[in-house]
Amino acid sequence: MAGPEAEPALARLLARGVRRALGDLGFATVTELVLASGRRADVAGIDRRGEIVIVEVKTSLADLRADRKWPEYRDFCDALLFAVPSGFPLPALPEDAGLLIADGFGAALVREAPRHPVVAARRRAVTLRFALTASLRLGRLEDPGRHDLEPALLS
Repeated sequence: MAGPEAEPALARLLARGVRRALGDLGFATVTELVLASGRRADVAGIDRRGEIVIVEVKTSLADLRADRKWPEYRDFCDALLFAVPSGFPLPALPEDAGLLIADGFGAALVREAPRHPVVAARRRAVTLRFALTASLRLGRLEDPGRHDLEPALLS
């Protein structure tokens, strides 16, 4: 495993691989989706049926042990998964979540995520937040100087 200084770069690579794999499964994805709770999901995806998945990326055992916020994500998705690099100690991961082994090029589904449907009002709220986040990020790419709408739309 990489040292702590390399973990952000590894996390970005794993997130890219997760996004590619979810895209192959028909999900549109965003990274770092801020939920209504204030928590930030590493990767969130929505498919054409409106199913919402959240993937928590863990680069090391220390990363997993330091971060215990992941159970709070369940209320915001239909399926919760972890994505880890090859060689990660898999027994340390919770068994009640899905599992992806990822790298910068893709991810392999090792364990399906248990389904727990999101209530309709929350599904609408997460879907709207997802759409606004994606749109604002695209807008920043097309017009880098325009950020004034972002705080009002996502608060």
